[in-house]
Amino acid sequence: MKAKSVTILFILALLLTFSARAQTNSSTSLNNELTSLFAGIPDFSGAVLIADKGKPIYQKAFGYKNFETREPITTSSIFELASVSKQFTAMTIMMLKQQGKLAYDDLIEKYIPGLPYPGITIRHLLNHTSGLPDYQDVMDKHWDKSKVANNADNITYLIQYHPAKLAEPGEKYQYSNTGYMLLASITEKASGQDFIEFCRTRIFKPVGMTHTDIRTRADKIKLPDMAWGYMYVPDKKRYVRADSFPEFNYAIWLGNRKGPGRISSTVGDLLKWDRALYTNQLVSQQTLKDAFVPAKLNDGSLTQYGFGWEVKQSDKLGKVVWHDGDNPGYKTQIMRYIDADKTIIVLCNNAHEKLPVILKTIEALVEK
Repeated sequence: MKAKSVTILFILALLLTFSARAQTNSSTSLNNELTSLFAGIPDFSGAVLIADKGKPIYQKAFGYKNFETREPITTSSIFELASVSKQFTAMTIMMLKQQGKLAYDDLIEKYIPGLPYPGITIRHLLNHTSGLPDYQDVMDKHWDKSKVANNADNITYLIQYHPAKLAEPGEKYQYSNTGYMLLASITEKASGQDFIEFCRTRIFKPVGMTHTDIRTRADKIKLPDMAWGYMYVPDKKRYVRADSFPEFNYAIWLGNRKGPGRISSTVGDLLKWDRALYTNQLVSQQTLKDAFVPAKLNDGSLTQYGFGWEVKQSDKLGKVVWHDGDNPGYKTQIMRYIDADKTIIVLCNNAHEKLPVILKTIEALVEK
């Protein structure tokens, strides 16, 4: 009996050794291939983190957080997440739903009276099937751009100018920043708490995301670790701050909006967020499942979007949930293989033209 136990322990130890060695070899191969990839794209600027079961197997920074001063990016540098922020907005709604303070099929007029678009539910906002027009178009035409607009201003202008809806609720998938702006305001109404404070006290702080916040432009200027967004200008043969371009000044005069964007964070903090989503810390796993189910349209067809997450299937690794973001100078992505527990986080601050190649290559290597 004793000999049998020793044999079993020996076999287990051997299996663990082989597993660790295989993981090390896989990590080494990944590092070698990514080193080769980035060597061929020397002007890429950003931070990349790849994790296997929560353990970083690749974590590197490239380029500059400030191209004028040539201050290098580190893995602690802070980036605008752009639309990667939407998954956090969706989480605030899921938390309130779990607490019984709202229901996904509540009509939004319950929380935002006067909005002239009947028949739209919270669920429609979450999965981009509301058919709402783009609030940014309305603000661009009518807003005094010497002022900084907030959600109340955006809603007031939607009511006042009443632009035509793009589709009937549930008729089709149409990506909507308006929907996520309204979700933040619904969170405030249902919780009685400012959306930014809600995120800080109920998500960022509990999860330990110490470098993550919803910041004003003035806040970001004070941050030594802020990686500013840049665009390449061929005539000048150099990268120029994206917020210096007049066509991108909407990021300034819409600077107090909440919901569709504005969160800034690091690759390390996003990994903490990833880990929290495997637990019941914020919501139960049963509640979270709703976020990863593609929406069903009125005709019964499925979209590829849940609540704040794109949803797809990997032949080798099962369900994948992901989201990207795009702000002037910034391109971001988080991809979570939730069946295999693998994570890819890429934050770029020079809107590099080869970023799609980088993302596809990393995805292929992780799925190898």
